[in-house]
Amino acid sequence: MKPLLEDLVQTPIPTQHGEFILHYYSNSIDNKEHIALVKGEVAHQEDVPVRIHSECFTGDVLGSRRCDCGEQLDMAMHLIDKAERGVLIYLRQEGRGIGLLKKLQAYNLQDQGMDTVDANLHLGYQADEREYGIAGLILESLQIKSIQLITNNPKKIDGLKKLGITITGRIPIEVAANVDNLGYLQTKAQKMKHWLFQTQNEQD
Repeated sequence: MKPLLEDLVQTPIPTQHGEFILHYYSNSIDNKEHIALVKGEVAHQEDVPVRIHSECFTGDVLGSRRCDCGEQLDMAMHLIDKAERGVLIYLRQEGRGIGLLKKLQAYNLQDQGMDTVDANLHLGYQADEREYGIAGLILESLQIKSIQLITNNPKKIDGLKKLGITITGRIPIEVAANVDNLGYLQTKAQKMKHWLFQTQNEQD
């Protein structure tokens, strides 16, 4: 049986990046509250800018400098507003899928010398446990023909393509590193093959 996704509520949300329509979804996969922020006309459109952003309480809400998540969320909304159309899908899969408790435990392990990948593995998880099936269902429900994915993560592109999503291009979303997240970003680039430090490399 195909997983069920239902778009229960749509409501306008004015933000510092203009007005979006917030779509609240229920689903039969994990019963979590996934949402999408939609700007402009996207149904039956091609090359729609799309950001699939996984929840990060510490970065998105608290503005933590240990990661780049909050800044990426803000930048994605700015990019979509500038394009005057697009979708930001907010998936409730905290800590690359391991949850807030385990993410905080991983932080403590990182403070003891592990990197973000080794900390997850030490706790018995994969480096990245995120899944994108619900994001695929949301894009299908919005009737988008093809997307320009806002990401630095090649695994995200591969995961969506396997779901049958047509990706016609990639929009980079690299923010400046700081003293607190430089090691984290270097690990993502080196061990997880994220496309980071591209601008710096081109200038060197």
